[in-house]
Amino acid sequence: MPTSTRSSRFEALGAYLPPTIQPTSDLVAQVTGVPELELERITGIAERRVSDRRPEAGEDSFGLALRAARDALRTSRYEAAELDVVISTSISRCKDGSHYYFEPSFAGMLARELGARSAIHFDMSNACAGMMTGVYVLDRMIREGVVRNGLVVSGEQITAIAETAAAEMTDSYDPQFASLSVGDSAAAVILDVAVDDADRIHYVELMTCSEYSHLCLGMPSTRTPGIALYTDNKQMHTQDRLMLWPRFHGDVLAQRGSDFVSEKFDYIVQHQVGTRFIEFVNRTGEAMFGAPMPQSLSVVEQLGNTSTTSHFLALSHHLRAGTASQGAKFLLVPAASGVVAGALSATISNMGV
Repeated sequence: MPTSTRSSRFEALGAYLPPTIQPTSDLVAQVTGVPELELERITGIAERRVSDRRPEAGEDSFGLALRAARDALRTSRYEAAELDVVISTSISRCKDGSHYYFEPSFAGMLARELGARSAIHFDMSNACAGMMTGVYVLDRMIREGVVRNGLVVSGEQITAIAETAAAEMTDSYDPQFASLSVGDSAAAVILDVAVDDADRIHYVELMTCSEYSHLCLGMPSTRTPGIALYTDNKQMHTQDRLMLWPRFHGDVLAQRGSDFVSEKFDYIVQHQVGTRFIEFVNRTGEAMFGAPMPQSLSVVEQLGNTSTTSHFLALSHHLRAGTASQGAKFLLVPAASGVVAGALSATISNMGV
């Protein structure tokens, strides 16, 4: 296929959720410094999944990612040995319990464990837009004929920041408040060459606005030995910030000679920050595009903010439950610290779930 006409598609999707469910009420009970914290009302999150941190449980970042990758391969037409590339995009990189890894790469270790021994492998990190960025890179590699297929995977063991926040917060305006919204999870997606428009990633485009990079920072706690996340929620969710996606997406569509209405999306998946955030961003999109939003898919109520995996967990849940239909056109909208905005448009008809 000529490079100029080559496209990629979503071939298979995998997910893994730790079995332990933590109700929001249980987490709130740990926040002793903020009495009567109305976390569920503010975020819309009723519960989340929490991994078992014992080394023997295998639910660290690596173990979660490995399970999701195997789930994707379960429904894929490819064996692990047939993968051309493995990309790991986890923010958290815990393996063997609490050991944090930079080298060797997670992608390399995952490729070896899966049996993808001939695959190119590398790690990427782009905050909550990590998996979307991995798909962006793999899509370009497929379009250019560098590879035929590949796996993008992420395992996120991030609820440690919720524990730090619960122990340290003193009021509801504390910069660690957003840490109480997270949940542990893993997701993996396999891409290969599209053969027709019924199964195709039409475009994936991302934009980084570095002037906002200071608004959300993960680092060791300044007060205890824990890992913490400090977020300026007021500034992160201003109207100008929420308008980044529709402004950028509108420009992308204009360059393609299209507009939002002409795209005829069936579903939209926003980053799963909280129910209010999703509602605000969708309303902002409606105002900017002058058109109603397509059906919004969400799992944040049950899973919380799962960081890099959130869009693909929403896809997995709704496709498996039958509340979203194969053969439809999906719009995935990232929102990440950095700040990253963008859009991924895909028609999904035969993806293994």
